[in-house]
Amino acid sequence: MVFIGGFWILEYLSSQEYRHIVRIVGNDIPGEKKLLVGLTQIKGIGFNFATAVCDSLKINTNSNIGNLSEENVHAIEKIITNPVGENFPTWFLNRQKDIETGKDKHLLTSDIPFTLRNDIERERVTASWRGYRHLSGLKVRGQRTRTSGRKGGAVGVAKGGLAAPKKDGGAAAPAADAAADTEKKEAPAEEKKESPVEKK
Repeated sequence: MVFIGGFWILEYLSSQEYRHIVRIVGNDIPGEKKLLVGLTQIKGIGFNFATAVCDSLKINTNSNIGNLSEENVHAIEKIITNPVGENFPTWFLNRQKDIETGKDKHLLTSDIPFTLRNDIERERVTASWRGYRHLSGLKVRGQRTRTSGRKGGAVGVAKGGLAAPKKDGGAAAPAADAAADTEKKEAPAEEKKESPVEKK
């Protein structure tokens, strides 16, 4: 505590200076962020996981990330990359009983979309029901599809006249054809009327 101008100011007594950007597991986190908020910026780490990491290391969650020492950053990275080794429960992990290895893992950053793509591709290749649903772009987890999930083009009755595209020539060509047909029909009728008059 230091007394300056009538105010008590709390000093952080640490050998590590304040850093404006801290790199944790390949992610650049601004130093002014609070510890909990900054850890949640790493893909694969949520609020509860970040709280568990801080509690296990006995670090104040309300402190700024820029005030962390280098030892604290290494300890946080060690827990994040290997939570099973730090006695985290298996239900806390986001990848339990991996199909390829059979182990419990916690996926981070780019591993999450990569593993998701591999899972979907495996279901398509094995021609499972989930694979068929993925191929068709439909819901996979048994949801109703009667009223929800209506994405893509409109299906149903189109408004009159707009369903079929117009041909070249527009409405003039059909009108000309109709006029030619009426002339053909009227011609025999006139011949029949004039023929008796000529005989008389």
